[in-house]
Amino acid sequence: MENANLFHVGDQDFESKVLKSSAPVIVDFWAAWCGPCRNIAPVFERLSAEYDGKLQFAKMDIDEHGLTPSRLGVQAIPTLLMFKDGNVIGRLVGPHPSRLKTEIDRVLAENGIQVA
Repeated sequence: MENANLFHVGDQDFESKVLKSSAPVIVDFWAAWCGPCRNIAPVFERLSAEYDGKLQFAKMDIDEHGLTPSRLGVQAIPTLLMFKDGNVIGRLVGPHPSRLKTEIDRVLAENGIQVA
C-alpha cells in the first residue's frame, strides 16, 4: 500500500481511527485466503488515492481481528462499510469492483458529503 490515505486497522484502534475520525471512512473487511477480496483490493487502493482528502480508506483482516467484524454483523467477505460520525452510512457486500466507485459516490451524496 503506497499512499497515506490507506491504512490497516485492528480491533484495538478501530474506535480511534474509524469511529472517532473527523472524516468519513470506508473499511474493507477482508482475509488473505479470500479470492474476491484480492480481486477488489487493487480497485480499493486506486480509489483511496482518488478520494484523498475526502474519504479515508481502511482495511481490516478478519482473521487477525474478529471482534469488530462480529460486532458490526459482517457475515461475508469482502464487506465494505462506510462510517461517518461513528455510524454506518453505507454497506457493500461481495466482490463488486465495478460498482465500488458508484456506491461510494452515492453514499457520500446521500449523506451530504461533497466529493467534487
